[in-house]
Amino acid sequence: MDYNAIFRVALKALARNKLRTVLTMLGIIIGVGAMICTVAIGEGASNQVQQQIASLGDDLVWIVAGSVNMHGVHMGAQATKTLTVEDAQAMMQIPFIKAVSPGVGTSGQAVYQGQNWASPVMGIGPSYFDIRKWPVAQGIPFSQQDVDTAANVCILGRTVIQNLFVEGQNPIGKTIRINNMPFRVLGVLQRKGLTPWGQDQDNIIMAPYTTVQKKLAGISWINNIMCSAISTKAIPAAEQQIEALLRQRHRLRPDEDDDFMIRSPIDIANAQAQSGRILTLLLASIASVSLLVGGIGIMNIMLVSVTERTREIGVRMAVGATEDDVQMQFLSEAVVLSLLGGAAGVVIGVFGSMVVSRMLHWPTLVPPEAIAIAVAFSAGVGVFFGYYPARKAARLDPIEALRYE
Repeated sequence: MDYNAIFRVALKALARNKLRTVLTMLGIIIGVGAMICTVAIGEGASNQVQQQIASLGDDLVWIVAGSVNMHGVHMGAQATKTLTVEDAQAMMQIPFIKAVSPGVGTSGQAVYQGQNWASPVMGIGPSYFDIRKWPVAQGIPFSQQDVDTAANVCILGRTVIQNLFVEGQNPIGKTIRINNMPFRVLGVLQRKGLTPWGQDQDNIIMAPYTTVQKKLAGISWINNIMCSAISTKAIPAAEQQIEALLRQRHRLRPDEDDDFMIRSPIDIANAQAQSGRILTLLLASIASVSLLVGGIGIMNIMLVSVTERTREIGVRMAVGATEDDVQMQFLSEAVVLSLLGGAAGVVIGVFGSMVVSRMLHWPTLVPPEAIAIAVAFSAGVGVFFGYYPARKAARLDPIEALRYE
């Protein structure tokens, strides 16, 4: 069987009625285009969330001081005072943990030469910059000696610099006041941007945790501990061992709740990915209705074509064409019709996703497998809805077909 000849004959047959062919393909074009566009929007949003979560840190696990129940009232997160620097140091003995940084948070009013800016002040350890993948873009980070001596040094985020210093002014080496206490600026953090939940990460002042703990917050405990697991797969095991270690160190009975909370970006990523998959599947399902409508249109036109070409079918059979030849001829026309519509739909879908991205500033990403699936699905529509008309044409009686007017 000469498939090239069948393909050429199918194109010639479809070209006889160009307008009808184009109108028939519209359902497939709209369906494939809508499917590509919706998948691109869903994948783009999911990819952006994954990048934002990845920017939070290097296989990050963080432990936050838990809630406390006072007279039946839960005081909320970070209300307990049981999380200590010694807990953080003990976590370094866990084989699934490669870096740990104690954390103390407070708020501060920074002042420099008449300018002032309210910003969160975070007390951290030197390993925090590696854990969070947040390097110092200018200057130097503080050292372990600065932590040991509770030195009055700090690192500033970009938002703080924009509101505290004149544009173009180098903040390195300058002395600012935080809550009326002098701090020397050692460095400037690399721009980090917003978190997945919309918080400005660049509006931050970082200092040694001992400095914040003793001189700004006036506490002996810590609010949180940032940890970096040895790998993403090791995060669940690390969380289990952290929980066991802290329960042992805090002498909690089996019937007592944890006085701490363990969090990981993996939890956020899984929740975001699940919601993204559901939304993409829903939109793609709605778009696939157009493919179904297009398939019905193909079946309708092919039935009309069989009726119009009944005498042609009789002539073909009279000169030696078999039922399989006739069936393959009409089936190939349906498949070519759906593939042409699918190809045009892919182009429109990719173009549409680019338009959406530029006009609405939504991230889009067209995965290659989505294009392959859309084309394969459109071909399947052609085979499914073209089989019955092709089979009907193949079963025509040659004598009756030749007599047909």
